[in-house]
Amino acid sequence: MRYLSSLLLLTSIISCQPPKPYDAVASLKADITLLASDSLGGREVGTEGERMAADYLQSRMKELELVAKGTEAYLQPFFVKKSTNPHEEANISTERSEGGITGYNVIGMLDNPSDNIVVIGAHYDHLGMGGMSSMSRGVEEVHNGADDNASGTAALLHLAQKLKEMELQTDVLFIAVSGEEQGLWGSNFYTKNPTVDLSKVNFMINMDMVGRLESERGLAVYGTGTAPDWNSLIDEVNTDSLKIIKKESGKGPSDHTSFYLKDIPVLHFFTGQHADYHRPSDDADKINYAGIVQVTDMIERIIVALDGGEKLVFQSTKDEESNTPRFTVSLGVMPDYLYDGKGLLVADVSADKPAIKAGLLKGDIVVQLGDSTVTDMMSYMRALSVFSKGDKARVVVDRKGEKKEFQVEF
Repeated sequence: MRYLSSLLLLTSIISCQPPKPYDAVASLKADITLLASDSLGGREVGTEGERMAADYLQSRMKELELVAKGTEAYLQPFFVKKSTNPHEEANISTERSEGGITGYNVIGMLDNPSDNIVVIGAHYDHLGMGGMSSMSRGVEEVHNGADDNASGTAALLHLAQKLKEMELQTDVLFIAVSGEEQGLWGSNFYTKNPTVDLSKVNFMINMDMVGRLESERGLAVYGTGTAPDWNSLIDEVNTDSLKIIKKESGKGPSDHTSFYLKDIPVLHFFTGQHADYHRPSDDADKINYAGIVQVTDMIERIIVALDGGEKLVFQSTKDEESNTPRFTVSLGVMPDYLYDGKGLLVADVSADKPAIKAGLLKGDIVVQLGDSTVTDMMSYMRALSVFSKGDKARVVVDRKGEKKEFQVEF
């Protein structure tokens, strides 16, 4: 009952105030501020904070008059038993197991008279107090995950508000999934235990980290190769003239992958990595709320453009993972995935790793590693794959137009 009383306290401000005209930025800010508050403890799957977040999202979907599409009202619980073998995947099922983890997807639908469904998704879980996935290793502190991914979750609620005011000819399923940080647990479970007929799904749109839009860096849109119409449509609806970085692959480290693997066209929206990624400093005061509105406006235009039309044709994309080199060492840099120039742009450097020990800095562009020229992410990974622990290597970076050379030891 503790989480129920806490939830009532958290939502009392919303419920006690008289209705006001809808203010997109204010609504986004209220949702993100609450989801990314210390009181939810970082929303790690299986914790009280995650359940509090799930109950809040359930109350918001009810407020938006969405039709409940979970197995328990808006909630779809799933149960996870981790393997004792670190090389084996966790077992995700409908059956509770002793010592297992319980997570919750939260699902609601705009139920229009239609045989077609559009899915809009975002994960709402985060890292809790940090752990092995934290970029601040050894720091036990609440990781609030304002951008990752309270931003996408709030954007989902905002789109529900906007789309319910339209007379669409398609159903829209809104699914806030959990367990993404552990390996796409919630979306994996949902696509294997759907509460709607997946054969009726036209396409799925995923939003993961959409809260740090910067005009000069742009907006990444993944999955553009999963339907023949995507590329031209994205250009057509980009009325804000945003810099768009298109990625064809339908696979990636977020929840659109689970739907792509069910032969559903997908798009994944992402505003890029930053120094607060997976750190306690990913807080609500750093979010670009107007930027989220720009992203969701674009998604809204996509939905409207395809409403009432023919179902998209799914096409599979090149499996980039099968060509990814395997490596046993790490340089300790976080790439900027929005960078479209030559080399690998360093978005951040990890503490106590070879890069920072050698003198590499955020903003450096790696252009050579060992004997290999680095032109992009793939060439960087190929270069890294030849090294083993204890090896030394020459690294050349472009630092503000000046070439600098460093020696690293893995």
